[in-house]
Amino acid sequence: MQVPRPSVREAASMYGTAVAVFLVILVAALQGSVPAESPFPYHIPLNPEGTLELSWNVSYVQEMVHFQLLVRDFKAGVLFGMSDRGELENADLVVLWTNGDRAYFGDAWSDPSGQIHLDSQQDYQLLQAQRTPEGLCLLFKRPFSTCDPRDYLIEDGTVHLVYGILEQPFPSLEAINTSVLQTGLQRVQLLKPDISTPTLPSDMLTMEIRAPDVLVPGQETTYWCYISELPDGFARHHIVMYEPIVTKGNEALVHHMEVFQCAAEFESVPRFSGPCDSKMKPDRLNYCRHVLAAWALGAKAFYYPEEAGLAFGGPGSSRFLRLEVHYHNPLKIQGRHDSSGIRLYYTATLRRFNAGIMELGLVYTPVMAVPPQEMAFVLTGYCTDKCTQMALPPSGIHIFASQLHTHLTGRKVVTVLARDGREREIVNRDDHYSPHFQEIRMLKKVVSVHPGDVLITSCTYNTGDRTLATVGGFGILEEMCVNYVHYYPQTQLELCKSAVDTGFLQKYFHLVNRFNSEEVCTCPQASVPDQFASVPWNSFNRNVLKALYGFAPISMHCNKSSAVRFQVCHPVCVLEAHTVGQVGNPQPHPQPLLGAQWQPLQLPTPLCPHQPSFHRCPV
Repeated sequence: MQVPRPSVREAASMYGTAVAVFLVILVAALQGSVPAESPFPYHIPLNPEGTLELSWNVSYVQEMVHFQLLVRDFKAGVLFGMSDRGELENADLVVLWTNGDRAYFGDAWSDPSGQIHLDSQQDYQLLQAQRTPEGLCLLFKRPFSTCDPRDYLIEDGTVHLVYGILEQPFPSLEAINTSVLQTGLQRVQLLKPDISTPTLPSDMLTMEIRAPDVLVPGQETTYWCYISELPDGFARHHIVMYEPIVTKGNEALVHHMEVFQCAAEFESVPRFSGPCDSKMKPDRLNYCRHVLAAWALGAKAFYYPEEAGLAFGGPGSSRFLRLEVHYHNPLKIQGRHDSSGIRLYYTATLRRFNAGIMELGLVYTPVMAVPPQEMAFVLTGYCTDKCTQMALPPSGIHIFASQLHTHLTGRKVVTVLARDGREREIVNRDDHYSPHFQEIRMLKKVVSVHPGDVLITSCTYNTGDRTLATVGGFGILEEMCVNYVHYYPQTQLELCKSAVDTGFLQKYFHLVNRFNSEEVCTCPQASVPDQFASVPWNSFNRNVLKALYGFAPISMHCNKSSAVRFQVCHPVCVLEAHTVGQVGNPQPHPQPLLGAQWQPLQLPTPLCPHQPSFHRCPV
């Protein structure tokens, strides 16, 4: 009986790579070289079993990613690739498969039904394949951009990697459907910034913050909280670096980790080690929110700039730290013990600047809401020119890292810097953002913010699976839109965020009530979430809410670390010869679009002492 072979068209499009099914050794001619620093600096386990391991290196000069895929238990093939949200449908793939006689390697794609097709443009280039003591090792490369509409554009931000394991031969590539394979996804930042490692101080000390001997629950998702304590009399130090400590063998279980410092006003915080959602968790752990360190799968050590460090310890600083570890256990493995955590590197020789963390985006309030059944609803928060003018030093601040944050419906986040009426540069952007993959990311380029600059943060949400409006708030089913920017020198400004003016939102509810047959609860006693719950979400009500968020005045929160607001005097704004606010009311805001220009409009009389009497409005 003759074994079926791939079609002539498929075979002709391959690199000509054909080997015996046992793949004792397979070597393709090297058509291009691996970057000089050949050891791959970035590694992640792709599947929970650890039988697929990905390593990679980035060449910004060539605009190329070099991949090394280790397959520890090769059966009949493997597929690897990328997709928008981690789906195996409409994915950009590279496939190694056998028909029972020969093995083939090729660039492919999957259609909406999961059927795999050979790509007419072969952009994954196989460099080497060989048997090693650990398993089959594939070395291949792929450009960032290929100009192929079937291919995924590799860009800054989160990348959803997908994989599949072929357990039996297939007669041809197009006989493979992802629905019958063992598949999965892993999230990672592929394009790591090419930044030189700063020089570390000679008197550097280390401290390990780790939860000892945790019995990892046999469930898919667990957030584990552990309280640690600094030594008595621990003086002020600067954190200059930190790195993960992952218990050997648990690399596929430990998804991300964060270290938080507790609020200084509490003289004591109870000891605790257990699930973060446990009813036994002390309430005071909820006041441990100041981020000291954050790591996610695939990230390496985090370094502060040589001139700055993150202060901890000493007067006015809490001695209590909370470690939070996210365990991702889709196989629901039982009996696994873990002692992972984060190692802090710190020095008693304080650097020139204290590093600070500032919150940008939207205030945690239900007045900012997303209607149900929305695929891409955008909400925007502002750090206005008046706030930066008052709160920042004359020389400005320098942002070197950023952590984006939403809850479950967030899909995209971007922060843009505007200066002199024009949006100048992107601070951080993630068009494939996932709330399940959050890390502090070093910026490729330090962004300087000067007094009078504006920082605009927009979040895009998908509420397609929800039947009620999703309001802003702290709950996991509520929403947030935040960018925690890491910068120096530290200032008193800790929170620079906005929300739509509450009075204008009430006018929206009255308008909805007036133009809809259903009665919308607009009585003063009703809470904003209850009011949103009573809105009939037809196209009119959706569009009016979008317009309200786009053009109504905003309430600005320009807060010090003490939670006291800076006294910012808000001007009115004239838009198309129409006054949209009153003196002292919150100010209207522009929609962010890089390169957009705003026009200064002169008002007849000064509104704030010693401040120019105009405000930039969208035109």
